[in-house]
Amino acid sequence: MTFRANITKRVRRRKLKSGEVVKQLRYVLNYREPISGDRRQEFYETLKAAEARRNDLTAKVMSDSYADERKAPTVGSAIDHWLADRDGKVKPNTLAGYKVVVEHIRGPYFDGPAKEKLAWKASGKLPKGCRLVPMLGEIKTSELTTARIRAWYRELTALSGQYTANRAKSHLISILALNEEDFRVRAPSMPRGLGRNRVKTKKVILTPAEIGKLVEAARGDPEHGLYYAFPFLAGTRPSEQLGLLWEDVDFDANLIRIRRIQERDGSLTNMTKTEAGTRDIPMSGVLRAVLLDWRVRCPRRGKELYRVFPGPGRLQPWPKVARIGGGGPLLYQNFRQRYWEPVFEKLGLPYVTPHSARHSFISTLQAEGIEVGLVAKLAGHANATVTLGHYTQAVRGGEAAVAALDRAYAAGR
Repeated sequence: MTFRANITKRVRRRKLKSGEVVKQLRYVLNYREPISGDRRQEFYETLKAAEARRNDLTAKVMSDSYADERKAPTVGSAIDHWLADRDGKVKPNTLAGYKVVVEHIRGPYFDGPAKEKLAWKASGKLPKGCRLVPMLGEIKTSELTTARIRAWYRELTALSGQYTANRAKSHLISILALNEEDFRVRAPSMPRGLGRNRVKTKKVILTPAEIGKLVEAARGDPEHGLYYAFPFLAGTRPSEQLGLLWEDVDFDANLIRIRRIQERDGSLTNMTKTEAGTRDIPMSGVLRAVLLDWRVRCPRRGKELYRVFPGPGRLQPWPKVARIGGGGPLLYQNFRQRYWEPVFEKLGLPYVTPHSARHSFISTLQAEGIEVGLVAKLAGHANATVTLGHYTQAVRGGEAAVAALDRAYAAGR
């Protein structure tokens, strides 16, 4: 893009109250706004300041990072734009959580007791002994700097703790990325080293040998086995597992299609936790075999198969399939008590949560040398540089990845 800007001089004459006329020399930067083509003039007291501004504009235009600073949104407006973009792409409960976290970015932050905060929201009057701490909401995104983000992060950490600050920082990165994409305002670099002093409790995960023992037990447990082996073999979240329907299991394509989740009350939401959570997971040989066996015995809803993981119901007679009622939702707490917890005690394995099975799934794939972007895609994570194309649901190489799970788990048996 060609950009031209010239600097001219202009003398302004001003008459003081005393009657004296003074001359003021100004340097005028003349250019056409690169996006709209409108004529612009900016006035500076020194030639050096005018030249610095011209050089900065030229560099931004040539690097395709120019944005009209007059139209650049504030951080608060960028937050609203991001939330509107997320609406419909994540489930309502997740969006509600986003709205809580981003207020730590927008501000102001109420520094005071919770009861006083409620009083302030009701009356609009700041209670004695409390204060409102400015955050980033009023700053234009074009003026936001790495130093300002660092100062905000440190202040928020002191006020609300490192966990909250880290969550807010993660959302800020996403907000500024969308702002750059839609409004051409280049996002500043994130400060380095934030949160490195945080001490994380290491999650307990099973070793491949221990998981192999559990999977082997599942293959010999036709009533309960699939319930506790599934997340280790598919890497699903508990809400995704309990919300899975038989229509989502495609034996012809050898895929499990994650399209919905089960809410805490047992109802189904035709949306995953995040947009990246909507994905196709290839079935390993072991998972396919266990699913095929379970399909024969799984309780029906009327005459038809419905939920893959229904609540307790009468199993189909083996090997004959009869019409037997069942197929209702299985609540998470019942899943843990009836199907999950007993197997660890029975097999003498260290207890882990259902969500920890996802960590085992991810860790095992990485240990088997599967590329990190593919692992993130299989797990439904929107990271690893937006994970091989955020909006692409096809998982290339997934068959080889899940085959690696079978190899790893079998090695310990």
